[in-house]
Amino acid sequence: MAVVSVEDVLAQAEKDEVEKLKNITVQKELDLQFDLGNMLAIDPNPPRTGTLSQQNREGGLRALARDNTQLLINQLWNLPSERVQEAVVVKLPEPSTRLPREKPVPKPRAPTRWEEFAKLKGIQKKKKTNLVWDEVHKKWMRRWGYQRAKDNTKEWLIEVPQTADPNEDQFQKRMNAKKERVAKNELNRLRNIARSTKGKVPGVGLTPAEQPSKMELAKSMHVAKRSTASAGRFQDKLPKEKEPRNMGKKRKFQPLIGDFSAEKNKQLDILKIMDSKKPALNVTRAVNRQMREEDAEAAAKRRKTPKRGRGGKPQGGNKKGKGGKSHGGKGGKSHGGKFSGGKRKSK
Repeated sequence: MAVVSVEDVLAQAEKDEVEKLKNITVQKELDLQFDLGNMLAIDPNPPRTGTLSQQNREGGLRALARDNTQLLINQLWNLPSERVQEAVVVKLPEPSTRLPREKPVPKPRAPTRWEEFAKLKGIQKKKKTNLVWDEVHKKWMRRWGYQRAKDNTKEWLIEVPQTADPNEDQFQKRMNAKKERVAKNELNRLRNIARSTKGKVPGVGLTPAEQPSKMELAKSMHVAKRSTASAGRFQDKLPKEKEPRNMGKKRKFQPLIGDFSAEKNKQLDILKIMDSKKPALNVTRAVNRQMREEDAEAAAKRRKTPKRGRGGKPQGGNKKGKGGKSHGGKGGKSHGGKFSGGKRKSK
């Protein structure tokens, strides 16, 4: 068994410590520029030609990246740190380098109506526990969801109020009230989403609005009238009432039992059209179309042809100055006289 002296153990420990310091100590000619807020290190030193040669380019790049990363980590360890659970956390300073963003900074979410009301009244949000005490079962039960405390839907007997109709189903009334509450909460949720995104409230049918327009009021009144048993057939109309637009039309079907000869002729006409190779020609429509085309061509021809005067020359010719003779003007000689042998005979 070999005997190891204390001096050898201390020398080996000192050697190991020097090796560790060599791994975390990096020598650079020029100091690196650090932006610890962005965890960025900028190396101003030019790369050495020997380390980045063609044969050892990949190894040289790895060594350069390792040294610069080690210097960055050394700077991070100089910052004040604290222990959170089992991890060491360092609070980074504000970044000094402005980096471009791929997308714009997201805008803050618009507060809901309840949040605005709570802020106005000074209501503080308190976190509720998940378990509450149930006096009926004498135990702690969930506040919400399945097997919750004070669950009135499991009751087999309900007391009928004195002001209620004794023939009314109280169980069905309770279920309908719950459905209305769920629908109201869903509508408020959709309204909050639409307000935050500045979009239209999704939904079907008529949704209530704070300031409905004239068209919305007319549509609501029309729907209320058609909700009767007679589909609004016997409802009186208001003075100057107009039918709302885009309400759709009810499809009309032919009676199942009726005039069989009319149905027979209709089916025969369809068979004739299908059997004929040439399409059916509407003579009246074709004649009207031909007449319109001829009128359009004649009008275009008249617009292109200039107007002519009595002498056969186009109107609007050159006019002489003041006191001169004009062609067809008032007081001037006209060219409407008689001609014989090329000479004009004056009257």
